[in-house]
Amino acid sequence: MSAVETGPEPSPDCPICTRLHDFIAAWRVKEPGWHNAPVPTFLPVGGVESVKLLIVGLAPGLRGANRTGRPFTGDYAGDLLYGTLSEFGFSRGTFAARPDDGLQLIDAAITNAVRCVPPENKPVGGEISNCRRFLTPTIAQFTNLRAIVTLGTIAHQSTVRALKQPVAKHPFSHGGQSDIGNVRIFSSYHCSRYNTNTGRLTEPMFKGVFGGVRRYLDDITG
Repeated sequence: MSAVETGPEPSPDCPICTRLHDFIAAWRVKEPGWHNAPVPTFLPVGGVESVKLLIVGLAPGLRGANRTGRPFTGDYAGDLLYGTLSEFGFSRGTFAARPDDGLQLIDAAITNAVRCVPPENKPVGGEISNCRRFLTPTIAQFTNLRAIVTLGTIAHQSTVRALKQPVAKHPFSHGGQSDIGNVRIFSSYHCSRYNTNTGRLTEPMFKGVFGGVRRYLDDITG
Protein backbone atom coordinates (compact mmCIF):
# COMPACT_ATOMS: atom_id res chain seq x y z
CA MET A 1 0.00 0.00 0.00
CA SER A 2 1.09 3.57 -0.43
CA ALA A 3 1.77 5.87 2.48
CA VAL A 4 -1.30 7.97 1.65
CA GLU A 5 -3.86 5.18 1.78
CA THR A 6 -6.20 5.02 4.75
CA GLY A 7 -8.73 2.55 6.10
CA PRO A 8 -9.33 0.68 9.33
CA GLU A 9 -6.67 -1.97 8.68
CA PRO A 10 -3.10 -1.70 7.32
CA SER A 11 -1.91 -4.11 4.69
CA PRO A 12 -0.12 -7.27 5.90
CA ASP A 13 3.21 -5.85 4.76
CA CYS A 14 2.55 -2.20 5.65
CA PRO A 15 5.69 -0.18 4.76
CA ILE A 16 4.77 3.16 6.35
CA CYS A 17 7.01 2.84 9.42
CA THR A 18 10.37 1.60 8.18
CA ARG A 19 11.68 0.60 11.61
CA LEU A 20 8.62 -1.51 12.41
CA HIS A 21 8.46 -3.01 8.93
CA ASP A 22 12.10 -4.09 9.14
CA PHE A 23 11.70 -5.42 12.68
CA ILE A 24 8.78 -7.62 11.62
CA ALA A 25 10.65 -8.76 8.50
CA ALA A 26 13.52 -9.96 10.67
CA TRP A 27 11.13 -11.91 12.89
CA ARG A 28 9.53 -13.53 9.85
CA VAL A 29 12.90 -15.10 9.20
CA LYS A 30 13.38 -16.14 12.84
CA GLU A 31 9.84 -17.39 13.41
CA PRO A 32 8.10 -18.10 10.08
CA GLY A 33 5.15 -19.72 11.84
CA TRP A 34 4.21 -16.55 13.73
CA HIS A 35 1.70 -13.93 12.58
CA ASN A 36 4.47 -11.31 12.14
CA ALA A 37 2.27 -8.60 10.58
CA PRO A 38 0.02 -5.75 11.67
CA VAL A 39 -2.51 -7.17 14.13
CA PRO A 40 -6.11 -6.52 13.03
CA THR A 41 -8.88 -5.31 15.29
CA PHE A 42 -10.67 -8.12 17.13
CA LEU A 43 -14.38 -7.72 16.35
CA PRO A 44 -17.44 -9.14 18.11
CA VAL A 45 -19.73 -11.78 16.66
CA GLY A 46 -22.26 -9.08 15.74
CA GLY A 47 -19.80 -7.19 13.54
CA VAL A 48 -18.99 -3.48 13.51
CA GLU A 49 -22.62 -2.43 13.95
CA SER A 50 -22.82 -4.15 17.34
CA VAL A 51 -19.78 -2.46 18.86
CA LYS A 52 -20.64 -0.26 21.83
CA LEU A 53 -17.27 -0.55 23.57
CA LEU A 54 -13.80 -0.27 22.06
CA ILE A 55 -10.66 -1.15 24.01
CA VAL A 56 -7.50 0.55 22.73
CA GLY A 57 -4.13 -0.85 23.78
CA LEU A 58 -0.65 0.33 22.96
CA ALA A 59 0.85 -2.15 20.49
CA PRO A 60 1.17 -5.92 19.94
CA GLY A 61 3.56 -7.77 22.21
CA LEU A 62 6.38 -9.60 20.46
CA ARG A 63 5.45 -13.07 21.74
CA GLY A 64 1.83 -12.19 22.31
CA ALA A 65 -0.29 -10.68 19.55
CA ASN A 66 2.60 -10.51 17.08
CA ARG A 67 2.88 -14.27 17.42
CA THR A 68 -0.82 -15.14 17.56
CA GLY A 69 -2.40 -12.44 15.38
CA ARG A 70 -5.09 -11.51 17.92
CA PRO A 71 -4.85 -8.53 20.29
CA PHE A 72 -3.81 -9.40 23.85
CA THR A 73 -3.52 -13.09 23.06
CA GLY A 74 -0.48 -14.99 24.26
CA ASP A 75 0.73 -12.82 27.14
CA TYR A 76 -0.27 -11.99 30.70
CA ALA A 77 -2.10 -8.80 29.77
CA GLY A 78 -4.63 -10.90 27.90
CA ASP A 79 -5.32 -13.09 30.92
CA LEU A 80 -6.40 -10.06 32.93
CA LEU A 81 -8.19 -8.29 30.08
CA TYR A 82 -10.21 -11.22 28.76
CA GLY A 83 -11.06 -12.43 32.25
CA THR A 84 -12.39 -8.98 33.05
CA LEU A 85 -14.36 -8.76 29.80
CA SER A 86 -15.99 -12.09 30.59
CA GLU A 87 -16.90 -11.01 34.11
CA PHE A 88 -18.73 -7.94 32.83
CA GLY A 89 -20.50 -9.61 29.94
CA PHE A 90 -18.32 -8.39 27.08
CA SER A 91 -17.17 -11.86 26.00
CA ARG A 92 -18.23 -15.49 26.08
CA GLY A 93 -16.36 -18.73 25.83
CA THR A 94 -13.09 -19.72 27.44
CA PHE A 95 -9.94 -17.69 26.82
CA ALA A 96 -7.09 -20.11 26.22
CA ALA A 97 -4.48 -17.63 24.96
CA ARG A 98 -4.66 -18.78 21.36
CA PRO A 99 -6.65 -17.30 18.46
CA ASP A 100 -8.62 -20.51 17.82
CA ASP A 101 -9.87 -20.87 21.40
CA GLY A 102 -13.40 -19.95 20.34
CA LEU A 103 -13.62 -16.87 22.56
CA GLN A 104 -16.17 -14.38 21.23
CA LEU A 105 -16.56 -10.71 22.05
CA ILE A 106 -20.01 -9.28 22.80
CA ASP A 107 -20.71 -5.64 21.84
CA ALA A 108 -16.98 -4.91 22.18
CA ALA A 109 -13.91 -4.68 19.97
CA ILE A 110 -10.19 -4.58 20.77
CA THR A 111 -7.50 -2.76 18.82
CA ASN A 112 -4.11 -1.10 19.35
CA ALA A 113 -2.93 2.45 18.82
CA VAL A 114 0.05 0.98 16.95
CA ARG A 115 -0.74 -2.16 14.94
CA CYS A 116 2.81 -3.47 14.48
CA VAL A 117 5.07 -4.79 17.22
CA PRO A 118 7.76 -2.24 18.11
CA PRO A 119 11.26 -3.11 19.33
CA GLU A 120 11.32 -3.30 23.15
CA ASN A 121 7.56 -2.64 23.15
CA LYS A 122 8.26 1.06 22.67
CA PRO A 123 6.84 2.80 19.59
CA VAL A 124 8.25 6.23 18.82
CA GLY A 125 6.20 9.35 18.24
CA GLY A 126 6.22 9.20 14.46
CA GLU A 127 5.01 5.59 14.49
CA ILE A 128 2.15 6.46 16.81
CA SER A 129 1.17 9.36 14.55
CA ASN A 130 1.50 7.26 11.40
CA CYS A 131 -0.75 4.53 12.74
CA ARG A 132 -3.46 7.01 13.66
CA ARG A 133 -4.47 6.88 9.99
CA PHE A 134 -5.83 3.42 10.88
CA LEU A 135 -7.07 4.17 14.39
CA THR A 136 -9.23 7.06 13.20
CA PRO A 137 -11.26 5.06 10.64
CA THR A 138 -11.36 2.11 13.02
CA ILE A 139 -13.21 4.26 15.54
CA ALA A 140 -15.35 5.91 12.86
CA GLN A 141 -16.68 2.60 11.54
CA PHE A 142 -18.36 1.84 14.86
CA THR A 143 -21.52 3.87 14.38
CA ASN A 144 -23.04 2.65 17.67
CA LEU A 145 -19.91 3.20 19.73
CA ARG A 146 -20.60 4.70 23.16
CA ALA A 147 -17.52 3.91 25.26
CA ILE A 148 -13.77 3.57 24.77
CA VAL A 149 -11.34 2.17 27.32
CA THR A 150 -7.82 3.49 26.72
CA LEU A 151 -5.03 1.42 28.24
CA GLY A 152 -2.16 3.71 29.12
CA THR A 153 -1.16 7.25 28.28
CA ILE A 154 -0.08 6.66 24.68
CA ALA A 155 -3.25 4.82 23.73
CA HIS A 156 -5.31 7.48 25.49
CA GLN A 157 -3.63 10.41 23.80
CA SER A 158 -3.72 8.82 20.36
CA THR A 159 -7.43 8.06 20.79
CA VAL A 160 -8.20 11.64 21.80
CA ARG A 161 -6.27 12.91 18.78
CA ALA A 162 -8.07 10.42 16.52
CA LEU A 163 -11.31 11.99 17.76
CA LYS A 164 -9.95 15.42 16.72
CA GLN A 165 -9.74 16.76 20.24
CA PRO A 166 -6.83 18.40 22.12
CA VAL A 167 -5.12 16.15 24.64
CA ALA A 168 -4.92 18.98 27.16
CA LYS A 169 -8.71 19.00 27.49
CA HIS A 170 -8.89 15.23 27.99
CA PRO A 171 -5.88 14.24 30.12
CA PHE A 172 -5.05 10.68 31.05
CA SER A 173 -5.57 9.42 34.57
CA HIS A 174 -6.37 5.97 35.83
CA GLY A 175 -10.11 5.78 36.40
CA GLY A 176 -10.64 9.06 34.59
CA GLN A 177 -13.65 9.67 32.36
CA SER A 178 -14.10 12.19 29.58
CA ASP A 179 -16.87 12.76 27.05
CA ILE A 180 -16.16 13.46 23.39
CA GLY A 181 -19.39 13.76 21.45
CA ASN A 182 -21.57 10.79 22.34
CA VAL A 183 -18.60 8.64 23.36
CA ARG A 184 -17.29 8.41 26.92
CA ILE A 185 -13.62 7.63 27.34
CA PHE A 186 -12.59 5.57 30.36
CA SER A 187 -8.84 5.59 30.96
CA SER A 188 -6.88 2.89 32.75
CA TYR A 189 -3.31 1.95 33.40
CA HIS A 190 -2.26 -0.71 30.94
CA CYS A 191 -2.83 -4.27 32.15
CA SER A 192 0.79 -5.25 31.56
CA ARG A 193 2.64 -7.63 33.84
CA TYR A 194 5.00 -4.80 34.78
CA ASN A 195 2.15 -2.63 36.05
CA THR A 196 0.51 -5.45 37.98
CA ASN A 197 3.77 -6.80 39.41
CA THR A 198 4.77 -3.36 40.70
CA GLY A 199 1.33 -2.73 42.17
CA ARG A 200 0.69 0.28 40.00
CA LEU A 201 -2.39 -1.55 38.74
CA THR A 202 -4.29 -4.05 40.85
CA GLU A 203 -6.98 -6.38 39.63
CA PRO A 204 -9.69 -4.51 41.59
CA MET A 205 -8.51 -1.21 40.05
CA PHE A 206 -8.75 -2.67 36.56
CA LYS A 207 -12.12 -4.29 37.15
CA GLY A 208 -13.37 -1.03 38.61
CA VAL A 209 -12.86 0.66 35.26
CA PHE A 210 -14.86 -1.98 33.40
CA GLY A 211 -17.50 -2.00 36.08
CA GLY A 212 -17.95 1.70 35.39
CA VAL A 213 -18.22 1.00 31.66
CA ARG A 214 -20.85 -1.67 32.26
CA ARG A 215 -22.96 0.62 34.42
CA TYR A 216 -22.64 3.47 31.94
CA LEU A 217 -23.69 1.37 28.96
CA ASP A 218 -26.57 -0.18 30.87
CA ASP A 219 -27.78 3.27 31.91
CA ILE A 220 -27.74 4.82 28.44
CA THR A 221 -29.20 1.79 26.67
CA GLY A 222 -31.93 1.22 29.26
